[in-house]
Order: sequence, then C-alpha cells, then structure tokens
Amino acid sequence: MMNSEIVFRSLTLLLLCLIVGISALFRHRANRNGGKLDGQNGLQLVVVLRLFSLIVFLPLLAYLINPAWVAWAQLDLPNWLRWLGVAGGVLSIPLAIWIFTSIGENISPSHATRQNHQLVTHGPYRWVRHPLYSVGLLFWISLTLVTTLWPFGIGMFIPLAILFWRVPLEEARLVQRFGAEYQNYIQRTGRFLPKI
Repeated sequence: MMNSEIVFRSLTLLLLCLIVGISALFRHRANRNGGKLDGQNGLQLVVVLRLFSLIVFLPLLAYLINPAWVAWAQLDLPNWLRWLGVAGGVLSIPLAIWIFTSIGENISPSHATRQNHQLVTHGPYRWVRHPLYSVGLLFWISLTLVTTLWPFGIGMFIPLAILFWRVPLEEARLVQRFGAEYQNYIQRTGRFLPKI
C-alpha cells in the first residue's frame, strides 16, 4: 500500500507540474504578444476564483508533502479506479496543449477580450466553445481519483461553479465583439461538449 501511494503521489505531482507549466507558458505568451485586455472586465472574479482554488488545493498540497496529514480525507478507492484517474490526467495533457495551441494569443484570465482578439473556430473549438473548461473538469476528476481526496473533489465545485457562472458573461462579450459570426458559431457548437 505504501509503495503504491508513493507512485500515486509522484504521478500527481508530475501531472500537476505539467498542466500548470503548460498553462503558465501559453498564458505568458498571450500576455506578452496578444495585446492588452479590453478593459478590466471580470478581473475581480478572477481574483475570487483563484482564492477559492488556492483554498481547495491545500489538501492536495498536504497530500503531496505528507499523506498522513490528510489520511482522514482519503476515500478507500480500488487501485484500478486510481489508475483510471492517472489515465484521465495523462489524457488531459495533450488535450490542454491542443487547446492552448489552438486559442493561441486569445487566451485571457477573465471574460475580457484582447485588443487583437480573433474568433477561434479550429482545433477543439471547431466542436466546443469552452474546451479548456471541459479538460479542466476532466483533470480535476482525475486528480480526485488519483489522490482519493474527497475535500479536493467536493471543494472544486466552488471554483467550477464560478467558471460556469462566468461562461454566459464570456459569451455575451464575444457576441458583442463578433456579432452574428459568434451567434452562428454558438448554433453549430456545444458549450462544453460537442453538439450531437
């Protein structure tokens, strides 16, 4: 049991470092090359979102440092389910790269658009308007399974709810920016999953 826990902790750390590193790299490029944000729309919400996320990540940090600190918060999941979580986390990495590569310099921390913002309808955006949120959800579920931390799993509902609340604001901003082109895009794509 102890040896498998070391493996799961190591994989959790690796997956977390990869996803954070990928996100930071692409967001840095967008901030450097994508032009300024049109206004400060939603930046207060970003601060709230990041604060809640930090609080939710505390049990995960404790798990990585010393699992005994959060043993009370771990579910007794079978190893096959935890390995399924690892598979979901691994799948999230190339999906995140695909999403960030597709959206390029248009990524923004809030629902504000960039001055040079372009409507992205290729890559995963061909089928889904918010694939980054979908992959984020997959990654969160995956880490919850790998770590078996129920406070992390339940706690992520707060930042997730804030993100889902933000989506209509984002879409309204994009309709304002791109007009009928974005409205047509809405008609042919799903919000978080492809339209059937």
